[in-house]
Amino acid sequence: MQNPFKGSLSIDFNTSQSTIKWVVLVVAAVIGVGSIIYTNSLVTELKKGEQEKIRLWAEAVEFLATEDVDISALTFISGNIITPENTLPVILLDSATNEIRDSRNVKREGESPEREEARLRKMLRRMQAENRPFKIISRDGPGGSISSINYVYYRNSKLLRQLSTYPYIQLTVIGIFGFIAYLAFSYSRSSEQNRVWVGLAKETAHQLGTPLSSLMAWVEYLQTIPEMEGRTDIVTELQKDVHRLEMITSRFSNIGSEPVLKEELVEEAINNTVAYLKPRVSSKVAFEVKAMAPDLKAQMNRPLFEWVVENIVKNGVDAMSGIGHITITVGQASEQTVFIDIADDGKGIAKGKVKEVFRPGFTTKKRGWGLGLTLVQRIVQNYHSGRIFVKSSQADVGTVFRIVLNQ
Repeated sequence: MQNPFKGSLSIDFNTSQSTIKWVVLVVAAVIGVGSIIYTNSLVTELKKGEQEKIRLWAEAVEFLATEDVDISALTFISGNIITPENTLPVILLDSATNEIRDSRNVKREGESPEREEARLRKMLRRMQAENRPFKIISRDGPGGSISSINYVYYRNSKLLRQLSTYPYIQLTVIGIFGFIAYLAFSYSRSSEQNRVWVGLAKETAHQLGTPLSSLMAWVEYLQTIPEMEGRTDIVTELQKDVHRLEMITSRFSNIGSEPVLKEELVEEAINNTVAYLKPRVSSKVAFEVKAMAPDLKAQMNRPLFEWVVENIVKNGVDAMSGIGHITITVGQASEQTVFIDIADDGKGIAKGKVKEVFRPGFTTKKRGWGLGLTLVQRIVQNYHSGRIFVKSSQADVGTVFRIVLNQ
């Protein structure tokens, strides 16, 4: 039967998924970059406006310090250029004495002189790090010599500071929503895949049930007819195959159900699977089961675990074209886990395709469906809370699959 996962449908599906991811990424990048550029342009314009206000105030102070003008004029100009509503913190510093001569929008009511001085000094350091100051030169009359040099330090308004951080907050929010959307999409896709798997498995078990019941009846009938006397070997083999079909039906029935895990001897379960496979694969395939420690146990659903081993071994036999060695090694991975290495000496897996072996539809066989290893991964990870991965693979040397189960 031709692989239904191959062909244009599979390619289009995978390509469209990749295209959607890139489109979402590009759109998110455009939104983020556009937001930053636009907000920065606004910040630049606002900053220029604030700098102009500080410059006018500094020039006014310089003019009034030189000209013989009433102090009320300075108060009027200061109050109209630097107002509380503008929230522009300003400090006037004497460069010679390092004394704070004046300030705007930084004082607090009811504050002691010592605390006020400490807070103004702290604010001054922030201003010095944030913006370049404006110089105020005081002269002894118009055209006279310089009597003092002061500097006007200022800090950006609260609105400007908030606007500067806005695009990064926006990007963070977009990122969070994007991450949540990605998780929701992944969960939805995973749930859909699980429903397909469960539905397929349950339907398969249901379809096998009727012919299996019929086969069981025929086996019992064969045992009763005289012509089969002395031919118990035939009946025995038929019983074995019927028992195997019952196990397969049970496996499919367990897909989608809550698995019952029991502490089982790992080597015993593997030997049982190997004993079944030996007469059913090429006689030129040699099997070897090695246990690095005696009586290693793990939490498993035995029918499902044996199905995992069977699938991997069959893939190995196919990779060796029916000639070679299958070596299964059982050992202690950690204090709480056991590992099972299944090695073949087949043609290996191409380096660029190692990560794809568990993807549905991936197969190197002309007539393969590409579902075996996907099912294996689901059984190990979803039903046993274990891990399975390609430990190593080399062209014309072989492949080693590692399964890790909890004890």
